[in-house]
Amino acid sequence: MHFASPYYLWLLALIVPMIAYYVWRVRQGGAAIQISTVEGVLRAPKSVRYYLRHLPFVLRTAAYALLVVALARPQGIEQNVRTSTEGIDIMLSIDVSGSMLARDFKPDRITAAKEVAASFISDRVGDRLGLVVFAGEAFTQSPLTTDQSTLQTLLARIRSGLIEDGTAIGNGLATAINRLRESEAKSKVIILLTDGINNRGEITPMTAAEIARAQGIRVYTIGVGTRGTAPYPAVDMFGNTTFINQQVEIDEKTLTEIARLTGGRYFRATDKEKLKAIYDEINQLEKSKVEVTERITYHELFLAWVLAALALLTAELLLSSLVLKRIP
Repeated sequence: MHFASPYYLWLLALIVPMIAYYVWRVRQGGAAIQISTVEGVLRAPKSVRYYLRHLPFVLRTAAYALLVVALARPQGIEQNVRTSTEGIDIMLSIDVSGSMLARDFKPDRITAAKEVAASFISDRVGDRLGLVVFAGEAFTQSPLTTDQSTLQTLLARIRSGLIEDGTAIGNGLATAINRLRESEAKSKVIILLTDGINNRGEITPMTAAEIARAQGIRVYTIGVGTRGTAPYPAVDMFGNTTFINQQVEIDEKTLTEIARLTGGRYFRATDKEKLKAIYDEINQLEKSKVEVTERITYHELFLAWVLAALALLTAELLLSSLVLKRIP
């Protein structure tokens, strides 16, 4: 409830002196009729009238309070909010090849990529997102969905070794494009993350990029890996996993051309913090359009308070005149 003239509520403070004066007057007494003794009256049983003797004052005070509230103009508020969202369909295409286990990111590239992608997904409220993973082949881990909980679960399950090793960038991009092909969203985006050079697959990266451009899909490409050498996983002659420093090779030229051709951008992430900054930047570049129309209607409620006050005053008048009539 809202008050149009709330300053009138200060008049409620007058109730305190009203009660104080009433208590003082009752304690002062002051008989209207003089009699020789009240001893017999004191021994008389107390009737219902005795216990109701203060009720008229209580009713009068309550009526005053209700009239003050009515004077402050209580209003009911009806708020109608209409939200129109123009969402974006986004496919994440993530490299899960063996090289994504390199330790130049903490704890490794694939874990860092999953954690940052999870944070990105949480920020995209109202958008549909999907997930493609690729190595030597590519497959859809999750189609486009607004169910963030399910998408986060499927993202957490991806790991290196799920599919044949290799780096099929073209297939990873083409699979994501295929998932966006039926989309009716005005804005369609692919975020492709890889740490290598295309060496597998039936579709070349540039062919997939041409298809993306024809479909009106914007592709942001991210190259993951430090500059120079990084510790890559390897298996020694005893079957144990070891790490060997090898040169980091990312086909930045192809990734840059894919982004340029489709209207996106290429980014290089050399550590987890840089990767998070890249996703944050993409998050800002690809903002969903949200329109909020708000209409507020006020309904006057003072009449109910006035009627309640009049009812109390009527009850006080009848009680004082009929039931608790006093001798002048």
